[in-house]
Amino acid sequence: MHENFSLKAYNTFGVDAKAQYFAEVNSVEELIKSIKPANSQISKILFLGAGSNILFTKDFDGLAIKLNLKGITKEILDENEILVTAKAGENWHDFVMFCLNKNYGGLENLSLIPGNVGTSPMQNIGAYGTEIKDIFVNCQVLNLETLEVEAFDLEKCRFGYRDSIFKQEGRNNYVILEVTFKLTRKNHIIKTEYGAIKTELENLGIQNPTIQDVSRAVINIRQSKLPDPKVIGNAGSFFKNPTIPLVQFEDLKQKFENIQGYPKGDFVKVPAGWLIEQCGWKGKQIGNVASHQLQSLVIINATGNATGKEIFDFSTMIIDSVKEKFGIELESEVNII
Repeated sequence: MHENFSLKAYNTFGVDAKAQYFAEVNSVEELIKSIKPANSQISKILFLGAGSNILFTKDFDGLAIKLNLKGITKEILDENEILVTAKAGENWHDFVMFCLNKNYGGLENLSLIPGNVGTSPMQNIGAYGTEIKDIFVNCQVLNLETLEVEAFDLEKCRFGYRDSIFKQEGRNNYVILEVTFKLTRKNHIIKTEYGAIKTELENLGIQNPTIQDVSRAVINIRQSKLPDPKVIGNAGSFFKNPTIPLVQFEDLKQKFENIQGYPKGDFVKVPAGWLIEQCGWKGKQIGNVASHQLQSLVIINATGNATGKEIFDFSTMIIDSVKEKFGIELESEVNII
């Protein structure tokens, strides 16, 4: 265990915050061994995956634990379905590529999403018409109070839009150890309804796409508009796409003819990126922080020297301006510490 440890290399914003204590664990046994003294001596514990969905606005006065649990196992159900289980510390995109190389379908639309497998159920990560809940079977978690391993199935996880029990009442009570997905071996369901995928497949000259083709299209799209965290500090999309009542959307349509929206019953999901861009934030920089020039949803550590507080203050200014103009309050996707 280390003291006064810099977390700059452990968060994709590249913010230089420090943890009072820090440890890396490679097994459940090591994890429990690290937690036991923490339960009596340390008031706060923070679990780190790839650090791709976290913003440190100050030093962390507790124990930060980096989860390096690794391993992938498989269980064939029948000629068409297979269960694939990945440990929490496996890189998400590498796991997706592993499955695609085996011709296992279901994860292709989630290609190139940053982070590790263990954090995927927390957010119910999703992209291009697919969410974790669509292929999720269960996850093994460690109960931080009893230090016993428990299983959470689909119902128990209570997935919502970028939400789950692990972000609500289960927050700080459990740590995810591994996740199991049900994937296809033969009769793959190809999802290309998302307009950008169709266009990219056409650009590639592909008429009858495979799951590998869909993944390639998704990767091309993401790389064309999202900055690489290894090159410039960011946490991907900083805000959720807000969902508002249909009545409110229709009122806004009277004032803003070009407002975009995706109806879902009596509600409409509005692209946060469009709202932010309409408020003049796309490509705008203040001090060390900016909204990315190609995707206004992404806040970047433009100079590499931004503090977490600078990034947080920048996000707050965006929230305030969108609320003032549209009456819609954006919500952060990123975990603010």
